[in-house]
Amino acid sequence: MIESHGHILQYGEMLESVSLYDAESVEDKQLSEDPELKDLYILLDRVDLHCVWTSEKVLSLLPHPLPEAPPGGYIITNPGPGVFCDNAMDNHIYPLAPKPDISQKVRWLKTAMGELNKVGITAMSDAGMRMEDMKILQDLARRDELSVRIRVMGECEERNTYCHQELRTVKVMRDGSGGGDMLLFGGIKLFADGALGSWGAAMLEPYSDKPEYSGMMLINETELIKVVKKYYHWDYQINIHAIGDRANRAAINAFEAVLGPDCHGCNQERRLRIEHAQIIHPDDQARILDMGILPSIQPTHATSDMAYALSRLGEERLANSAYRMLSFFPSTLHNHSSYPGPVLGSDFPVEPPNPFHGIYAAVTRLDPKTGASPSGQKGWYPEESLTIKQAIHGFTRNAAWGWKLENKTGAIDEGKWADWIVVDGDVMNMDGERVGELRDLKVLGTWVKGRNVYAREGVMELDGDYRSGDRLWGVLKVLGRMLVKGVRWMLFESRKAEL
Repeated sequence: MIESHGHILQYGEMLESVSLYDAESVEDKQLSEDPELKDLYILLDRVDLHCVWTSEKVLSLLPHPLPEAPPGGYIITNPGPGVFCDNAMDNHIYPLAPKPDISQKVRWLKTAMGELNKVGITAMSDAGMRMEDMKILQDLARRDELSVRIRVMGECEERNTYCHQELRTVKVMRDGSGGGDMLLFGGIKLFADGALGSWGAAMLEPYSDKPEYSGMMLINETELIKVVKKYYHWDYQINIHAIGDRANRAAINAFEAVLGPDCHGCNQERRLRIEHAQIIHPDDQARILDMGILPSIQPTHATSDMAYALSRLGEERLANSAYRMLSFFPSTLHNHSSYPGPVLGSDFPVEPPNPFHGIYAAVTRLDPKTGASPSGQKGWYPEESLTIKQAIHGFTRNAAWGWKLENKTGAIDEGKWADWIVVDGDVMNMDGERVGELRDLKVLGTWVKGRNVYAREGVMELDGDYRSGDRLWGVLKVLGRMLVKGVRWMLFESRKAEL
């Protein structure tokens, strides 16, 4: 399975941090009066990583009165002590935080890879990594210590700027010489806006629950076009974070500026991407399909947001513009290129990384944790539901196309990378009444580069260190062992004959 949008270093850090993900009660606490906490430097990240809460001790490190928020950021002090969002967080708070050393980051990366292998992830796109951290991954790749293939979107030290000269030191990964086929360069990551949950998504019209506010762009559209043109000139794959309809329009306009106004499916070579593509005006949905711009969508964002999305966006925007999935699969009307449809992921650690929960959310439009939705068992806006085949393609073949590596991965086929997983059920038939089985599906084993990187304890013990010339024989031996042991199996990335 290919995760098309995650953050591996942040995920490893989260796994070793205090987590409030599953907290179900909301109770005001005056931390400044708590004798055990009042003198501590505390930062609490919002779930979407676009805002951070700070204790008063942290605020004491800043000038008084507080500096004004920079463009593309805002500061909330009522209620206090302080919440810093987007560029305000990047400029004022993160520079104060202790910096982890290389050994700590290596531990986070290895912890994260182990957890990803457990849920069947063999490859991923890291959606924004600074150069100092890419170099750590390069060292791990050269020592053959990666258990997940990683395609890294580079991010400049100063967000949304042009840093080609700095990126040249790691851009060598694009042809595989900097990390073999385990670590690849996936272009540049830019940010058009913030997140919906913190009202940071840039909207064409004000929020329904905050009518005086329309969110904010993290970079103005004129500057975005300039930066996109520079990266396009140097043959970068460009990946723009855009959640609100204003931000998505700005991203589409920037791509049109480099692809040309007469582009009809002409993006199949460059494969420019919009990360999240969450709220898009109907006019711009048609433009995405016409040009073949690639939406990178996280199905569990829809099911996590559905509890508040109606109050935030209102019925009309929600029904016509938000959380599209099926709408972005090509039709004969817009089939101008080889564009296969959206790539899917989770945006971990914002959401759990289990790809089968993503498939479940895409097929049912139900919350994979509860099996419910505000619309009942029919699902939340079920007209945007995918078929099981489309959802699997989003995590396999489409994802490989989004990497420009459809000849290397995305399916089990001769000449492709030896990456596969074994699960305890027939995923292709988990539709209709059986779709709920996706929520509890177990990964029994994961192989990357022909090597067994995860085996479920108590189920099987498998060796998988096969040479490339022995891949087929190795697969047959593994399947034979499993059948003898009576294990219910499914060989899965996607099966060419069926898909």
